[in-house]
Amino acid sequence: MTIQEAKQRFGIIGNAPGLDRALQKAIQVAPTDISVLVSGESGVGKESIPKLIHQLSHRKHKPYIAVNCGAIPEGTIDSELFGHEKGSFTGATSARKGYFEEADGGTIFLDEVGELPLSTQVRLLRVLETGEYIRVGSSRTQKTDVRVVGATNVNLLEAIKEGKFREDLYYRLNTVEINLPPLREREGDIHLLFRKFAQDFAEKYRLPAVRLTDEAAHILVQYRWPGNIRQLRNLAEQVSVVETKREVNAATLHSYIPEIDATQLPTLYKKNKEPDFGSEREILYKVLFDMRSDMNNLKKLVSELANGGNIRDVSRENPNLIQRIIGNNLDDEPAESLMPVVNKPKPVVERFEDEDVHTIEVENLSLQDKEIEMIKKSLERNANKRKDAAKELGISERTLYRKIKQYNL
Repeated sequence: MTIQEAKQRFGIIGNAPGLDRALQKAIQVAPTDISVLVSGESGVGKESIPKLIHQLSHRKHKPYIAVNCGAIPEGTIDSELFGHEKGSFTGATSARKGYFEEADGGTIFLDEVGELPLSTQVRLLRVLETGEYIRVGSSRTQKTDVRVVGATNVNLLEAIKEGKFREDLYYRLNTVEINLPPLREREGDIHLLFRKFAQDFAEKYRLPAVRLTDEAAHILVQYRWPGNIRQLRNLAEQVSVVETKREVNAATLHSYIPEIDATQLPTLYKKNKEPDFGSEREILYKVLFDMRSDMNNLKKLVSELANGGNIRDVSRENPNLIQRIIGNNLDDEPAESLMPVVNKPKPVVERFEDEDVHTIEVENLSLQDKEIEMIKKSLERNANKRKDAAKELGISERTLYRKIKQYNL
């Protein structure tokens, strides 16, 4: 079968090279029984590839079962896939066949296979390697002949690094990988798809088909379509049902895609990751070690300066530490400024009498003593006139009177 025949048979629209390459690979692997992994962003139409593979294989007359792994609760997915025995868990009132047993001889499509729990991945790996499985609550091994086609919109290699997907299962499932390109890489197909969807909805709702003006069609092609074909199909349905006019211009299209003006900028997709607490601990440890090193160097520096060392000699050994403490202007900074305060000498005054030098320590007066002395001197200069003394001291006469009474002057 040719690519064009496959497009007509399965209703696939588009002529993008990436799409043709994916269809060509699907046609080539269909007659075999090897496992296939279909990758691509959400909404690109990955479900069409397993159907094509099944219909072009020798299993086409056997069952084809599609399973959305992300929609089944973790507690029941083993039972859904492999079946269970009566009484194996609460609510198991009878034995039940699983999808692998029902699809015996046919094809099973596991959509969102990256969402499978690790315990289920082990069971799936055994089916892929030996064709054997065990029902939940049973000890009897059963065999099945099923071709498995998986699909995912996540990067399984990243999931392997994060411990969320088994590496051996990835290489067993990914015998052949078929990647479907996103819609933004299929610019020539966007308007074709819109017209196809518009015609389908016109027949469904018995309305004339909508069409786009040239300007609206240009804007449609330039949009990045984060939701891919699914988003384009929803847009076509909205416009077909809501709009009374059958010709849609650029202004009308803007009302359905408000963010369309921002789509000319490149986009960056980055999966949200859980906080890496291991890396945060390493950073914290490094900061603590650096602080301890700086403290040890600072102690050494202060010790050398206290013992009479020269700051310029010390700076040659610890230039970075000196700069962090006093800045870059080393020549303007006196060495005494880095010495501990307790090691600084007390201020002295020298008095010369008969060529003998007498050293007198300056008396440290308290604030109260200074205040009493100033009040006394001001009263003496103003002949004990409180009003003039208060004016000279810059306080009110009432405050001066209270101070005189407080200090018993």
